[in-house]
This record gives sequence, structure tokens and C-alpha cells, in this order.
Amino acid sequence: MSSNTAPVTAGRRSYRKARLALAATATAAGLLLSGCTTVNAPAGGTNAGSSGGGTDYLPDEAVRKIVNGREVKVGFAPPILSEFYTQVEKAAHNRMKEYEDRFGVKWTWERQGALNDAHSGTETLGIVQGYIARQFDAVFVCSAANASTMQTLYKQGSDQGIDFYQFNSTEELANPSQAEDPTGGLATVSNIGYDDRWQSGYLAGKYIAEQLKGQGSIIQIMGPSGSDWTKLRQQGFKKAIAEYPGMTIVGEADGGYVRDKGLTAAQDLLTKFPDVKAIYGENEDMALGASQAIDARGLKHWDGQSGIITIGADGLVSGMDSIKAGKLTATVDVNSAEMGTEMIDALFAHEFLNQEVNQFIRIPTGVVDKSNVDWHQGVLQNVLNGPGKY
Repeated sequence: MSSNTAPVTAGRRSYRKARLALAATATAAGLLLSGCTTVNAPAGGTNAGSSGGGTDYLPDEAVRKIVNGREVKVGFAPPILSEFYTQVEKAAHNRMKEYEDRFGVKWTWERQGALNDAHSGTETLGIVQGYIARQFDAVFVCSAANASTMQTLYKQGSDQGIDFYQFNSTEELANPSQAEDPTGGLATVSNIGYDDRWQSGYLAGKYIAEQLKGQGSIIQIMGPSGSDWTKLRQQGFKKAIAEYPGMTIVGEADGGYVRDKGLTAAQDLLTKFPDVKAIYGENEDMALGASQAIDARGLKHWDGQSGIITIGADGLVSGMDSIKAGKLTATVDVNSAEMGTEMIDALFAHEFLNQEVNQFIRIPTGVVDKSNVDWHQGVLQNVLNGPGKY
């Protein structure tokens, strides 16, 4: 690990080493967010630590000298421009403002997301190629494109001195053993997100089963069948439900990760299976669509004793509002607030302090329902009301 007082030139570093942990001091905000309930992956998954990029321990003047008023040009490439990625981006902007005020970092930030087909990843490929052509310093990418294709693209950019950071991605499916490759076969500086091999789907399935005391039928509103996110969340959900012999998944449909398609899919399934006890929407938008379908059919939402449970995953402001209104039972909050913060922590540590950061930075997750929605919603409100704007 390089000293945090080592000089850093304005040029980009193209080396890729095994990712080591930084100092593990967290900011007060980090401590608050890390209090989220976290369940480790049931199938032997590992939870890497945070980037360690909290700034409380850093000597301001010494770091200001290292930064020396340098400007960093950052690209942000989510798969689609949506509520979730707006929350991630706003959290990142708040952290950027902190680094600007305290250490004198200057930022240029550009956001581009797919406008048409977010699920193929084709548009994201073009966006990333554009960032490379225009010689951005660092790029944050979340893409549904083929993993090996993205790694090849990252390698091309890295050879030109551009650093890539994946976030909210599914690198687990393609990652070889670090025993043979010290970088784990990844051409990225770091991969920031929750452990999605099992966690989001598994937590949702466990919550439904526990609320229903292990008895009842379920319908699912899933993302596109070819999506890696769908594969991973589905295996976790089915694993949880399989632990309860009295639980049955009776039907599923593609909701396209968007609310209107989730509504249509849920309406069709409720017509076929009117007596279901729960609806699992693989993401929160589809779960909110399912909630609308329950209202449209004049059915009852879950009140803790009876009705239809609806649960999604993401942790959206609109989802928190719906939980408080009794229109959405629960969601798995994958913590957009800490994700955006950790992304900037990792970038700052690597780009400015010449430190190696964790290859996988795991974000805490937890189920949110009426019992704890106030503080989760409060975190998001603090993020969205924060000072960062780029």
C-alpha cells in the first residue's frame, strides 16, 4: 500500500494489482448507514469491507498539498436514468462537495444513461467508448452488457490511462479465482455494490415466508430472462422459499424492471391466481406496479394479519412513501446512499492518495417495512437535500 502522503501526478495509473484494504476509519455518516441490517450470502459468499475512504482521519493541509487544486473528469454511466440511480448520483455529489470543500478537489461530472434498451447494454458500450475517446480520468459503470465484453472495454481504456469503477453490477458471475489472477480477472479498480449473488432475493423470500408463517402461494414479477440481475435475485428468492415446504411459487411474468410493465404483469397473474398471498417484484418499480394492480382489482393490501404482501428491492423514496401509506409491504434497501458515497471514497483514495482499494466493496442491505421505514427514509431525504450539485 502506498503512503497517503505520497505525491500523485496528474497522469493516470494503468497498473492493476490485488486490491488491498485502506484504513478502516469511517465517517459519522458511514457509521449511521452501516447500521443497516445485513445478511451474508447463504452460499458461502464473502463480504469485503468498505473502501476505508472516510476522511475524518486525514490531515487537511497535507492532503490539500497532494490534491494541489487538481481537477478530475468523471463519467457516470448507469444502465438507465431512473430514481434509484438519481439517488446514487446525489449521494456521490454530496461526497464530492465534501472533498472539494475540505481538500480543494475540482470535479467535472458527466452523466449518460441508456435512453432506449437498458437491458442489452448496447447503448452503455457506446457511452463508455465515448468517455474513453474523450480521455476522462475515471468512469463509473453499471451495465447489463456481457461481462467479458465490458472487461475488454475496461482494459482498452485502462491501457490509455483511464480508471474504471463498476457499481451495482454482477461481476460475481464472471470473476475467476484470485488464486490464479491477482486482479481476479477484472480490469476495474473496484466493484462497489451489495452482494447480489443471493442477498436481495433471499432476504425478500425470507421476509414473505416469515410474515406468512411458512404457508401460502406467491407470484413473481421478474426482470428480463436474460438479465444477470434476474438470475441472481431469482436464485436467492427460490432458495429462501424452498426452505418452507408450505410455500409455493405459482406463477411469474416479465415486468421489464419498470412500473407500467409490472402493473400489467401483475394484473395478468392476479387474474390467473386470485388467491395468492404475496407478490415478489424483483425490483421496486415492478413491486409498485403490482401494488397498483392490487388496488385495480379491489383486493386488500397486507395489514400484518391478512391481505396480499408486496415486496421489492432497491430502496426508493417513492417506495418508502408507499410503505408508509400501506400500499407496499416492504422492500430490500440496497443502500443507494452508501453506494454513491463509497464510490467517491474509492475514487479519491485511488486517484489522489495513490492507494489500492478493495476489489469488492460491499454495501450493507436490509429489509424495510413500517417498523423501520422512518430512518431509512430519513437517510434518503438527507441525501437528496444534501449540498452536492455537479
